[in-house]
Amino acid sequence: MAQATRRSRSVLMILSGVVGGALVFGWLDIPLVSSEGMIIRSHLIEGKLPTQPEDPAWENIPPFTVPLSGQVFTRPVWPDPTAQALMVRSMHNGKEIAFQFRWNDNTKNDKLTPGVFRDGMAVGLPLGEAPAFFCMGQLDHYINIWHWKADWQTDIYRRAARTKEARKKRSRVRRFEVIPRRASSVEDLLGGGFSTLTTKRDQGRVLGDGFWKGGFWHVVIRRPLANKDPENEARLEPGRMQAIAFAVWNGENNERNGQKAVAPWYQLLIDPVTS
Repeated sequence: MAQATRRSRSVLMILSGVVGGALVFGWLDIPLVSSEGMIIRSHLIEGKLPTQPEDPAWENIPPFTVPLSGQVFTRPVWPDPTAQALMVRSMHNGKEIAFQFRWNDNTKNDKLTPGVFRDGMAVGLPLGEAPAFFCMGQLDHYINIWHWKADWQTDIYRRAARTKEARKKRSRVRRFEVIPRRASSVEDLLGGGFSTLTTKRDQGRVLGDGFWKGGFWHVVIRRPLANKDPENEARLEPGRMQAIAFAVWNGENNERNGQKAVAPWYQLLIDPVTS
């Protein structure tokens, strides 16, 4: 009798967790199930790809929701990240591929100063056909990582605003401010295991744009499909199935480096180009 009672309590706890999770996902406006299963589809379109997260063209692409969990594979582990899900959309036009990302973050952290950490997200794509560990890759099985950084995005916005300001004729003295030059708000990296991240020399191939509004980050990342450097750049070809993984950092929660939310390998299907 006691065993049956414990079993009933366990079932009730599981059901309560499922219902609670459904309520949270519903509040965040996140669909619970995707009709495409574990496959993220990059839809073929005609014409130019949208470069901004708020472009209405994204609404024509069904979203795919990727659940996120804590990084618990290396120390310091991070079992309780704040980001619980990442919404993904993707499209390509045969020449370039673009991704739109959206995730919940109640605070905007777009500056990196001592003791203050930035928000960010990353895409991981294995190099070659051999399997690799989704967190940073492993020796001889490297992954190409695209790391979008909120503070780099702010640097780009600030420099663009300053350039526009300098073109205007003003009588007062210009305020001097050092703003880093960024080829992109996305750092293009290689990983061959924990603590092995290497910045690629050729930056600017992967471009990004993002903004924070109403407790959510909205980010677009794009790259030409053509592979410029086969040894150090992820292979993205129409008609090909490609593994893809994700990570999200919340600076307000002191998340940085390996302290992050992660999602293991999913499959990215890039629509074939038909004549």
